Amino acid sequence: MPDFSRPSPTDPTPARPSRLALYLQLIRWDRPVGWLVLLWPTLGALWIAAGGFPGGHLLLAFVVGTVLMRSAGCCINDVADREFDRHVKRTTARPVTAGLVSVREALTVGAVLALAAFAVALTLNAATLLWTPVALAVAMLYPYAKRYVSMPQAVLGVAFSFGIPMAFTAVQGGALLNLFTSAPLQWADAWHAVPALAWWLVLGNVAQVLAYDTEYAMVDRDDDLKLGMKTSAITLGRWDVAAVMGFYGVFLVIWGWALFTHVALWAAVLATAVAVAQVAWHWTLIRSRSRDGCFRAFRANHWLGLTVFLGFVFG
Repeated sequence: MPDFSRPSPTDPTPARPSRLALYLQLIRWDRPVGWLVLLWPTLGALWIAAGGFPGGHLLLAFVVGTVLMRSAGCCINDVADREFDRHVKRTTARPVTAGLVSVREALTVGAVLALAAFAVALTLNAATLLWTPVALAVAMLYPYAKRYVSMPQAVLGVAFSFGIPMAFTAVQGGALLNLFTSAPLQWADAWHAVPALAWWLVLGNVAQVLAYDTEYAMVDRDDDLKLGMKTSAITLGRWDVAAVMGFYGVFLVIWGWALFTHVALWAAVLATAVAVAQVAWHWTLIRSRSRDGCFRAFRANHWLGLTVFLGFVFG
């Protein structure tokens, strides 16, 4: 009997993915959860700062800028983690790790995307432009924080929160930038354009990032222990589930307070109630610490962010 499990000499060789397909895989285009969890708090802050719909230009700029910055971050992360990713089943097929995209190529793609994000920032005002390189610097530091910081998810939380102060500066930080006639950029102007409310929202968003990225770290805890990586799931140990719920609690208190002080009461109550219900559902998913449950909880976080954002839109 012939062995049909083996390809015959005449069978066509599997087609190698195109460069475009590899680049899209590199930036996780098929996994939009990463940029959605970035987008909703940024747009929520934009709605608060503008007191409603911020206008088509600002909306488009922040949506495009968020996608570009997250995509650039994926390129940097995959280059930094390529040696570790070879030992984690979930990440072995990433283009850089699998050798389908070179390190130089991935960094080039990341640089092009970061420059494109900077070009988007140029359409805003000077105060917002000044925050852009700071946001990029923190995003570049995060992959290396996993080697040295016991709770690297906090660094990710800061990186994922820069859209909030930038949303306020874009609305409240002055006229649009004109490279030929604008006055010199001043850090004091950029700092004073961010009200205290924005920093509270940043704290709330960092708490949510700590929650969902700890859920993510719980998926890879065994592999990370073998590799010597530092994650919040390892640092928290048996308190991981309790800590995740505590992080969610901080997020709900701060963003719930923002809802109740900025939108109609019915919208605040409805959005907060749906958000609390989702957090309770997350607890049922992660309490057993199963990989599938923790990963499912992580992937569902964009719905939590969307719920709060819709509260601001409809309220």
